[in-house]
Amino acid sequence: MSTPPGPTPDPPSDVRERIGARALATLAASSPRHGALLEMPGLRERVARVALASDFAIETLRRQPALLEHLAQADPGPLPEPVLDPARPPDWPAQLRQYRTAMSTRLVWRDVLGLDDVDATLAGSTRLAEDCLRLALEAVEGEFAERHGVVRDAGGTAQRLVVFGLGKLGGAELNFSSDVDLVYAYPHDGESDGRRALAAEDYFARLGQRLAKLLDEMTADGFCHRVDLRLRPFGNAGRVAWSFAAMDQYFQREGRDWERYAWLKARTVAGDIAAGEAWLETLRPFIYRRYLDYTALDGLRTMKAAIVAEMQRRDMADDLKRGPGGIREIEFLVQSLQLIRGGRESSLRGRQLLPALQALVDAGQVAPEHGLNLARAYCFLRRLENRVQMLRDAQTHALPGSDEDRQRLALALDYAGWDALQQDLAQCRAGVSAEFDALLVPRRGEAAPDALESYWRALPEGGEPQVLADSGFGDAAAADASLRDFARGNGVRALSDAARARLDRVVPALLGAAARSAQPDAALRRLLGLLQAILRRASYLALLDEQPSALARLVDVLARSALLAERIAAYPLLLDELLDTRVAGAMPDAAAMRAACAGAVQAQGDDPEAALRALNEVRLALSFRIALATLDRRQPAEDSARQLATLADAVVLEVLGMADAEVTHAHGAMPGGRFAIVGYGSLGGRELGFGSDLDLVFLYDADPAAMSDGKRPLEPARWYARLAQKIVALLGAVTSAGRLYETDMRLRPDGGKSLLVSSLASYADYQLQRAWTWEHQALVRARQVAGDASLCADFGQVRARTLGQTRDVAVLAGDVGQMRQRMRAELDRSDAARFDLKQGAGGLVDLEFLLQFGVLAGSVDVAALLEPRDTPGLLDALAGCGWLDGEDANALHRAHAVLLEAGLACTLDRRPRLATETEAITVARADIGRVVERHGLGFDPPGVGR
Repeated sequence: MSTPPGPTPDPPSDVRERIGARALATLAASSPRHGALLEMPGLRERVARVALASDFAIETLRRQPALLEHLAQADPGPLPEPVLDPARPPDWPAQLRQYRTAMSTRLVWRDVLGLDDVDATLAGSTRLAEDCLRLALEAVEGEFAERHGVVRDAGGTAQRLVVFGLGKLGGAELNFSSDVDLVYAYPHDGESDGRRALAAEDYFARLGQRLAKLLDEMTADGFCHRVDLRLRPFGNAGRVAWSFAAMDQYFQREGRDWERYAWLKARTVAGDIAAGEAWLETLRPFIYRRYLDYTALDGLRTMKAAIVAEMQRRDMADDLKRGPGGIREIEFLVQSLQLIRGGRESSLRGRQLLPALQALVDAGQVAPEHGLNLARAYCFLRRLENRVQMLRDAQTHALPGSDEDRQRLALALDYAGWDALQQDLAQCRAGVSAEFDALLVPRRGEAAPDALESYWRALPEGGEPQVLADSGFGDAAAADASLRDFARGNGVRALSDAARARLDRVVPALLGAAARSAQPDAALRRLLGLLQAILRRASYLALLDEQPSALARLVDVLARSALLAERIAAYPLLLDELLDTRVAGAMPDAAAMRAACAGAVQAQGDDPEAALRALNEVRLALSFRIALATLDRRQPAEDSARQLATLADAVVLEVLGMADAEVTHAHGAMPGGRFAIVGYGSLGGRELGFGSDLDLVFLYDADPAAMSDGKRPLEPARWYARLAQKIVALLGAVTSAGRLYETDMRLRPDGGKSLLVSSLASYADYQLQRAWTWEHQALVRARQVAGDASLCADFGQVRARTLGQTRDVAVLAGDVGQMRQRMRAELDRSDAARFDLKQGAGGLVDLEFLLQFGVLAGSVDVAALLEPRDTPGLLDALAGCGWLDGEDANALHRAHAVLLEAGLACTLDRRPRLATETEAITVARADIGRVVERHGLGFDPPGVGR
C-alpha cells in the first residue's frame, strides 16, 4: 500500500503574508498602544519582516508594550540597564530576564532589518551576556558582603571573584541563544571579615553558585543566560571556585590538550578583570608551546573523533555547529593552527576567530583564497545559526524540521525558498569539510614503499639489506649497518609507544625520500644523525609525521648540504623554518634584520643569558633562510653574502648594547667617551660566507685623565678594554642555540702583540706612519659596523687620509705583488684535479688584490674610490674613473659571481673551497689573470708561469 503524499507547502507569498498578518493582529490586540504605533508609516512592514524570522521577538513585543515604541526609531540603540535594588532580591530574576529578552529582541530587529551585520550581532550578544553577568555579580556581591563580609588575603587586601568566559563568550562572538561557559577563580586564599566568616574557597563557591542560579534558573519570565561550569578543572567533580595558585598547580600537573584548546579563547568577563587578565598571561606557556607544536594534533584529533562518533550515533546532517562542514570544523582548523604556531608567532594568539584567521593568512599559514572562503563560510553559518535560534530563542544548532519553519528561515534570509538556501548551504559545508580534512585527518602523505616499511619494522634482528640496494642506496651494506645500530640504540628503545609509532611511520618515509634524492647514502647518514638528535623531542617527530612536505623538503636539503644537515641536527628548532612559507619569499632587508635581533633581545627583559640565546636563535633562523635561498638558487651568491654581512652587523649592534650595559653596571659610564667597532675582511666588504668568522678592530676616544663614574671606576684604556673583551666573549659564548660568531682580532695595529682596543689617535698614527702596504690593502675593505656615530665618522676620515696618500705606483705594485706571491706559496691548495677558489691563481684573492691596488693607486686623485668596500662596488668605481675599461669590468663582475657562487656551494656542503674546474671557472680565472697582467702585477712566484 503506497504512502499518501504529505500536505503541499504553502507558496512563499502565502507564508509571508500569513505569518505577518498573524503577528500584527496579535500585537494590535495586546494593547491600544500597539495598535496606535502600528499606524506609523512603514512600521507594519518592518514588524511583518521580523515576525517571519522570529516568534520570540513578537512574543516579547507583546509582553513589553513599551519596547515596540523604542524599536520604531530609525536606529534603535541599547535599552537602559535595570537597577537591581539590594533591598528587593526577589525582583532581580524578573528584571534580568525582561532586560535580556528586550535586548535580544532588539538584536533580532536590527539583524532582520539589515541594521547590523553578523559580526555586530555576535558582538551584541556578547555585550548583553557581559552586562547581565556584571549586574548579577554586583548584586550578589553586595548580598554576600552584607551576610559574610568581604574576603581578604593574608595582607588584608580585599578579594573579588574572577569570572573567566571561555568558548564563544571568551572570543566575544557569542551566538544569539547560547549558554555561557564560565570558570570561577579568585586571586588569593583568605577569609571573609563578616560576622559569619567563610574561607575564600567556600565564599566564592557559594557566590558563584548564587550567580549561576540568578542567571540560569527557569522562571515565569524564562531564563537570563544558561550557565555551564563544566570546563573548570576536573569538571563537575572539581570545586566550583579555584584560587590562582591551585589553578597553576592543576595546569602544570593535569592540564590536557583539550584544555589548551578551551583556554585559548579565555577572557575575564566579570569581577576582578585586571587580576584575571594578569593571570591569563601566566597561563600562556601552557596554551602555546615555545616552538611549532604538532603534538597538539593528536589531542585535537581525539576531540574530533569524539564529535564524529557523536554524529554517527545521532544524525547530525542538519547540525550547523557539529555536523559535517559546520562551524566547529572552522573553529578546529583555525585554533589548531593557532596552537601549533602561536608559541612562535605572537600575532596568531587572538581570541576571535575571524581576526585569527586573517592573521594566519598574513603569516602565510593559510592561502589567501582559502582564508577568504573560510571567512565567508563562517559568517554564512553563524548568521544562519543565529536565525535558527532567533525563531523561538532556543539553544539549538539544528536546522528546523518542519517545512513551514524551513520556508520561513529561507524567506527571512531573502532566498526564494528552502531549496535555494539548502543549495548554498551544501556548497558552503563541502568547502569547509575539504579545508578541515586537509589539516586534521590522519596524515595521508605518500605511503612508504612496502619493502622499506617491512625492512625497517624487522630491524634490528631481521631485514634484508638487498631492499636498500634495490631502492637505490649505493653502499647498502653500510646503510644497513647504520640502520641496525640506530634501531637497537637506547634512544629508540626508550621511546614511548606513541613516539615509537610515529618513528615507525617516519623512518620508512625518510628512507624512501633519501633513496630518491641526489645523494642517497649521504642523505641517509645525515638523516640518522638528525633522528638521533630529535628522538627525545616528540614535537619534532610529530612535525615530520604530520607534514609530508616538511619531510620531503628536509631530505632534499640534507642530501644537498652537509652544513645545513649539521645545523639542523644540532639545532632542531630550524626544522620550523622548513614549514615557514615565508622561507620561499623575499628575504628580510637590513631594517627587518635589525628589528628581529633587537626584538629578540628586548623580549627577554633583564635576563642577559636568555637574551643571548634568543639572539642566537634569530641569527640561526635568518642565516638558515639565506642558506636555503642560496641552495635553491633563488638569489645570486652576491646577495647571499651581502645578507650574511648585514645579519652580522645587526648581531654585533645588539651585542655592543649588551656589553656596554654590563660594563656600565659594573664600573659606571665613561664621561665623554666614544667607542666604535670596525669590520675588516669579508665582513667589511659585505661578502661574508656561511660560518665565516668576523675580522674586528675596536677603537675608542676619551680624555686620558677621565674615570668612569661607577663604584669601581676605571680609566679609559681599561674601561674600553673590558668592553672589547666582553664583546668578544658574548660573540663567542656557547648557548643552547650555539655561538654567535668566532672573531679574529689580528688585523688591529701591531696584530696580536697589541692591546685589544686602540685609541683613535694611536690608530691614526699607526696607519699613517708605520703600517705596511698589506695593512693599507686591508683598510680598503674596512668599514664602521657599530658604535658612536661621530667616532665612526672620525674613523672614516683616518681611513680616507691613509688610503688617499700619494704613492709610487711602481713601488706599490712591487709590494702588492710580493705579498700575493708569499700568500700563494703558503696558502694555495690547488692540485692537478682541483682549483683553490680563494687562493689559487686567478682566484678571489687575486681579484681582491687587483682592486686594492687600484684603490691605493688612484684614490689620491679620485675620492669616489674610497666609498665602496664590496667587490661589485669597487669594480664599478674603478670602471667609472677609467682605471678599468668597461669590458674588463664586466668580465670581472662575471668572474666574481662565478667564484663566489662556487665557494658558497662548497661551504654549504662542508667541502673545502677546492673545485673541479668547470668551463665557467676556467673563463673566470683567465679573465682575472688577464686584467692582473694588464696592470703589471706579478702575482706568480718567480719562475712560475700561467
